[in-house]
Amino acid sequence: MPINVHQNGTLFHLTNQKISYLIQVLSDGSLGNLYFGKKVTDREDFQHLIENEYRPNTSYVNKGEVDFSREHLRQEYPVYGTTDYRHPALSVLQENGSRITSLKLADYRIYPGKQSLDGLPATYTEVAEEATTIEFILWDDLIQLEVVLSYTLFEEAAAVSRSVRVKNKSTQKLHLEQVMSLCLDLSDCEYEMLQLSGAWGRERFPEFRKLVSGIQSVESARGASSHYQNPFLALKRLDCTEQAGEVLGFSLVYSGNFLAQVEVDTYDVSRVTMGINPFQFDWLLTAGETFQAPEVVMVYSDAGLNGMSQTYHKLYRERLARGEWRDKERPVLINNWEATGMDFTEDKLLAFAKTAAEDGVELFVLDDGWFGGRRHERAGLGDWVANLELLPNGITGLAKKINELGLMFGLWFEPEMVNEDSELFRKHPEWIIRVPDRSVSHGRHQYVLDFGRPEVVDFIYQMVAKILREAEIHYVKWDMNRCITEPYSATLPAERQGEVFHRYMLGVYDIYERLTSEFPQILFEFCASGGGRFDPGMLYYSPQGWTSDDTDAVERMKIQYGTSMVYPLSSMGAHVSAVPNEQTFREVSIETRGNVALFGSFGYELDLNKLSKEERTSVREQIAFAKEYRRVIQEGTFYRLLSPFEGNYCAWMIVSRDKETVIIGYYKILNEVNAPFKRLYLKGLEAEKVYQRVDNEQLYYGDELMNIGLVTSDTSCGQVIDGRATSYDFDSRIIVLKGK
Repeated sequence: MPINVHQNGTLFHLTNQKISYLIQVLSDGSLGNLYFGKKVTDREDFQHLIENEYRPNTSYVNKGEVDFSREHLRQEYPVYGTTDYRHPALSVLQENGSRITSLKLADYRIYPGKQSLDGLPATYTEVAEEATTIEFILWDDLIQLEVVLSYTLFEEAAAVSRSVRVKNKSTQKLHLEQVMSLCLDLSDCEYEMLQLSGAWGRERFPEFRKLVSGIQSVESARGASSHYQNPFLALKRLDCTEQAGEVLGFSLVYSGNFLAQVEVDTYDVSRVTMGINPFQFDWLLTAGETFQAPEVVMVYSDAGLNGMSQTYHKLYRERLARGEWRDKERPVLINNWEATGMDFTEDKLLAFAKTAAEDGVELFVLDDGWFGGRRHERAGLGDWVANLELLPNGITGLAKKINELGLMFGLWFEPEMVNEDSELFRKHPEWIIRVPDRSVSHGRHQYVLDFGRPEVVDFIYQMVAKILREAEIHYVKWDMNRCITEPYSATLPAERQGEVFHRYMLGVYDIYERLTSEFPQILFEFCASGGGRFDPGMLYYSPQGWTSDDTDAVERMKIQYGTSMVYPLSSMGAHVSAVPNEQTFREVSIETRGNVALFGSFGYELDLNKLSKEERTSVREQIAFAKEYRRVIQEGTFYRLLSPFEGNYCAWMIVSRDKETVIIGYYKILNEVNAPFKRLYLKGLEAEKVYQRVDNEQLYYGDELMNIGLVTSDTSCGQVIDGRATSYDFDSRIIVLKGK
């Protein structure tokens, strides 16, 4: 039984072959946390783990007694003000102005499998035996408030998903000011916190900092998870590396405003909380209403950061992503944006696509500029009808001609936005998010449609669906190029304006759900000015996303390395673009551009007609390689070996499920002279298996490659005097090994 219940329903042990999670009902009826980590032997009694010594200057719950203070107890879902002075998981404003609540365990239920979350993305099971769920029903008798804590333990993964559901069973109005999806109190603070931070063009760079007394947090209040912070944090032990040591991961399955926080108290207890950002959040819960908070996925690893990442990769690839394209091999695509921008005609697009088909590309994607009056970024957004001056036969006719070339056809949309110069804005200026009688800010000359209004979502859905119904479209790139300012909805009363951000996100999820349900054959790719909304919530609807607008190969090493902390390679759109690079103006060989991009959902962002004969040959070789090995890249086990943040080299590798195929990416950023010899220590191989290197037929045993290493020295280890191949800045190679 993966969930063991002891002591007449007061001790709960969630356990599989990898992890244990111990929850105890405390003497006041609330839930306490005893342990989360590596599997421990089950027993009837863990009371000895409850530590509650008398301390001076402490408030105690029971009158006249000094035996119970929440300030010094590790709790499962704490509230503020009843002897606990730390930040709470829940804050409820009541009609009398009080925010004090008292949550006691009223009941619990255990069932196989996992239920979906109303209106929200979440992990799932395909058969009930894959997981077991326990729900704790907490009750505040005074205000008739029910809080349901849901925990799902996955049978084969060192992972637990958690979510919270709140129901108002009273007759009064309640305001939810804070509803964290997770709280976990840890017994010490000997951790480094890992966050994924950055900005446009340098998303999800790993940053580490040792926990200290006080609050350490990352958050977004932009209406999207954002380029700047990702809804993720990890706590790793100080001796933890990529390959060894303990780490706890926390990932929020949500795409809007979030808070991920660690509060260390003066006794070194670390409280991890994660959920919707309470800043600018206030949800009115009237009599009988329920609020569902998003899900957090907790992961434990004793095999270092790689172990944590591999757990997330498999779970998110197989039990968060959904639909026909979840397991299908992703097509090699070419996107016209960096080649043509909005300066195109149908004939120009067809010539572009014809060359791509000749080189082996499988999917042609038409980006921005095909609709309404969209000849520049100041007009057209919101008018999702083909511009017949550019495309005389519309999208339907263009798609047909592209299909006749042997290519699938894809199309770009940005459905959440509108330009002032558009038919939609002229008809419905009240549909944008703005505050009455105040100026409204723009981003890229566009405004955000109020997707918290069902009529807006319905209107956009019908426009987009009409295009998808009429044309043979196989792929949709869903873009979102600005964050929300002046958050206010014209249709909500004053007491509900704190709901704007979350209602907007629910509207986005709703239209995604409707479109992916009606058009299951279409591969949806999410994008938000590149990686501005690259999060688990999006993966539920789109199995891949545009990782970053920065397509420079050297920068992409860092971006893809950091993104892989949580997200599988199958989710990362990774393309070869033209040089000099549009963002960095750097010149990198087409071989290295390809060698970086191959570790993701592979494609191109350039005009193949402008390449040299030699470069076209490289393109054909890259495409052939991608097609041969994409199943391994998409489904294999990924290891980070050398960090581009820590030296002049970057390396990673993939091992196929059967351990028969190994693909190594090895990159040198700047060339060296008379450098040390180099070896790369591989991971995840079968020790006694013989592996043959494909390019030179050299044989190795698996244990040799892991313990002695693979020699990667090149001619920079010395001086080239005998005609050997020279090395250069931004040099790279892909090495393939196959089991004999």
